[in-house]
Amino acid sequence: MNYLDSLYWIHERTKFGIKPGVKRMEWMLERLGHPERHIRGIHVGGTNGKGSTVAYLRAALNDNGYTAGTFTSPFIETFNERISIDGQPISDDAIVELVQKVKPVSEELEQETELGTATEFEIITTMMYLFFGELHPVDFVVIEAGLGVKNDSTNVFDPILTILTSVGLDHTEILGDSYTDIAKDKSAIVKPHTPVIYAVKNEAALKIMRDQVEQLDAKGIEFDRDITIVSEDDEFTYRYKDYELETLALNMVGEHQKENASLAITALIELNEAGYVNLDFNKMIDGIEHVQWTGRIERVQDEPLIIIDGAHNRESVDALIDTLQHYYHIEDIDVLFSAIKGKPIDDMVSRLKGIARQFYVTDFDFPKALPSEEIIEAVPGDNKEIVEDYVNFIKNYQGDALLITGSLYFISEVKSKIDFDA
Repeated sequence: MNYLDSLYWIHERTKFGIKPGVKRMEWMLERLGHPERHIRGIHVGGTNGKGSTVAYLRAALNDNGYTAGTFTSPFIETFNERISIDGQPISDDAIVELVQKVKPVSEELEQETELGTATEFEIITTMMYLFFGELHPVDFVVIEAGLGVKNDSTNVFDPILTILTSVGLDHTEILGDSYTDIAKDKSAIVKPHTPVIYAVKNEAALKIMRDQVEQLDAKGIEFDRDITIVSEDDEFTYRYKDYELETLALNMVGEHQKENASLAITALIELNEAGYVNLDFNKMIDGIEHVQWTGRIERVQDEPLIIIDGAHNRESVDALIDTLQHYYHIEDIDVLFSAIKGKPIDDMVSRLKGIARQFYVTDFDFPKALPSEEIIEAVPGDNKEIVEDYVNFIKNYQGDALLITGSLYFISEVKSKIDFDA
């Protein structure tokens, strides 16, 4: 198989949908000799903020001289970026080699068990564990959970530390439609006798996390209780235990990014105190401050101004709007929106409509993409329009400012079809 053959085989798994549970993962990993047992891993879960928190951790570890593998989803610019080393996607040859090893095991699973066919995400997750656990060991692997935690394909290893960035109402058709239901799933990030750093604002969800921490005798480190930040315009001060870091200034704007960075800093302090790393704090801060994360409030063009952001649920839309208003001082902007099924579309478009001068909706090439006709029905009021050819629309946009948002999958397709640097 060559690279394109390998990608085709992986993507063909999408037809098997989402099948929560880890039994297929455990079966395949056993056949492969349990590579997941040979990594030093950090597990990052949460509704929002996972990707940037992973990026902060990776950058700080790299600047301190450690090699760091990362596993993230979805990809934005290239499939290979889902499995990366020190911020660089693995090679096409590595993808081919991994598929050649995982494909026979996947076929054996389907033929010899009653567990069913492995999904695309399970295949990619297995490839990641095999890569870092056997083919290319690194000092640390920072693993972003996919959907939830309890039944997520990543939840099959023993981490040295875990992080829960947030609990919000997303994937409600699978995880449940209340904060309590979702917190019960995501609280599986807590592992016995293992440090867990969490930022949970909903009181019911917070109680579940605290109960889980106590039950499993984990070391619970809580944002707004143990960790505090004081925001001062673009800068902030971080405090935890006897540590105080002043005038921190991130490349990634937004109050939510200050919170995500503080979780990463706390994780690094814990790793330092446990002897896993020998931390140079100046290098850590420098690494975190310079992080950029594609597709998250990313300014891709100045004239006219175009910003892209993969805001895909209520909480991330609120964070996006807050950032546009307080950092970019934008109160009135054109919006181009598309989304996938299963999202709280009514709430999302209603919130965005509040800052939109003109609201454009479109659809894109993705199995779960919502038809534009369905989206536009949810947009309140007037000043709304369906865009049939969004590529041509963006390339010929003549307004003052355009926000492209609604789904990270949509953002990924936009970036694959438009070269904003040209």
